[in-house]
Amino acid sequence: MNRIETIEPLPAGAQALPVTIADVRAARERIGGSIVRTPTLVSKTLSNLTGATVYLKFENHQFTAAYKERGALNRLLLLDNMARAKGVIAASAGNHAQGLAYHGARLGVPVTIVMPQTTPLVKVMQTEGHGATVVLFGETFDEANAHARELETERGLTFVHPFDEPDIIAGQGTVALELLEDAPDVDTLVIPIGGGGLFSGMGTAARALKPGIELIGVQAELYPSMYDFVKHVALPTGGDTLAEGIAVKEPGKLTRRFVEALANDVVLVSERALEQAVSLLLQIEKTVVEGAGAAGLAALIEHKAMFAGRTVGLVLCGGNIDTRLLANVLLRDLARSGRLARLRIRLQDRPGALYHVSRIFHEQQVNIIEVYHQRVFTSLPAKGLITDIECETRDEAHLRRLIAALVDGGYEVTPVELA
Repeated sequence: MNRIETIEPLPAGAQALPVTIADVRAARERIGGSIVRTPTLVSKTLSNLTGATVYLKFENHQFTAAYKERGALNRLLLLDNMARAKGVIAASAGNHAQGLAYHGARLGVPVTIVMPQTTPLVKVMQTEGHGATVVLFGETFDEANAHARELETERGLTFVHPFDEPDIIAGQGTVALELLEDAPDVDTLVIPIGGGGLFSGMGTAARALKPGIELIGVQAELYPSMYDFVKHVALPTGGDTLAEGIAVKEPGKLTRRFVEALANDVVLVSERALEQAVSLLLQIEKTVVEGAGAAGLAALIEHKAMFAGRTVGLVLCGGNIDTRLLANVLLRDLARSGRLARLRIRLQDRPGALYHVSRIFHEQQVNIIEVYHQRVFTSLPAKGLITDIECETRDEAHLRRLIAALVDGGYEVTPVELA
């Protein structure tokens, strides 16, 4: 069996962590009747694909489609009467905002959410739809967060951090209690890390229940903030990632202590692996996840040898993905697998040229979806013609046969590759 290269944990007692298994269990009792006890199911197909026994924890089945409800609700239930009456405030444009807004409305606690002015309207409307007051301020999350702290003081509100608070961490830890009850044979947990709240809570609970369990954190390559901290490196952070739910530039001051003490390793995953994981979960498990929710599976895909032969628990931590983005991810995955392709073919600009090319597509039983002609913006001579043909094939081998037939027919063919 492949052993996982570990980060040396802190010596016992060197730095006491402020959340214990007792806190996680208490949080479970507190929130149990108001959140979904999501299923944990083995995936035979993903197990065969990755070489590990894969259990999936479907946190995308929560009412707001993310685990964030757990910590938010635990925090709200621990407020005193005065704090409940005045209300809470947070800076978030994502799942924390919706979880806090939904349970605040249920409990009669006023919720104010500060979002950057650049936040997509759909996220504003979703949060307002759960009963929160949304304040749009600034161009970046940092500006929105600073304004939220100002309003906290001005209005006497209670600030609820998305990850860097003990009560939030304890609530998130309830995911591990359920997962290990339903799948006690799990010997490795692969947990997405953004700010680190989910890892901190799950790691605390899992290490107490199964001291020998392997705890692996996962970050997107574009946002390796916690990876940088635990590995003592300085990789660049920033960019457009599919895993926006874990796109955190600065790890929590509290959560980094948990990760340093509990993690056996932290790994990075590429955007390509994240896209493939989102697509696989939809195709195989018929479940919709956002990029962050697919990060665990992306780690198994990209670091296959690391997990071979192990029994792995993955948390599908969220399912809030824009439908247009999801469609784009699925089409890109079809293209990478050879089932969808765009071929750039050089023709002579004469009658029947396109007919002769399309005849080869017909002979190879390939479906033509779109045809794009280019006569002007090309480096070819005036009588030259570039045609891009978008087509649908059965698999990569079928696509290769088509290209070979076109070349045999005397055509110059170049596949248009994805990044």
